[in-house]
Amino acid sequence: MKQTRQESRLRRHRRVRRQVFGTPERPRLAVFRSHKHIYAQVIDDTQHHTLAAASSLDPDFKTQMETGGTCEASVQVGQLVAQRLLSKGISKVVFDRGGYLYHGRVKALADAAREAGLDF
Repeated sequence: MKQTRQESRLRRHRRVRRQVFGTPERPRLAVFRSHKHIYAQVIDDTQHHTLAAASSLDPDFKTQMETGGTCEASVQVGQLVAQRLLSKGISKVVFDRGGYLYHGRVKALADAAREAGLDF
């Protein structure tokens, strides 16, 4: 039985999520990407609470970029989520790539978050 790309990604995501767990000291930076936008959430899995989020749909972002489906947009979202987290006093996270390859927009977001001060 052949799987679709989405089913394969969800299968990889579930496999990775068995290992990657966010704590209050080191929350999980989860990435989701669609064709037009990219989203990042920082989640404390013990309390099931989102600590910070940023996406290419944010009003702060829309003034800077025209579209949200590019690597440049991912860099902006990575910097934005890092700023929001650092303002709350959190600098260490675990990275959850969401079943996507660590390449392109996902890698650009992660590198930008690292350069902005997050440690993972």
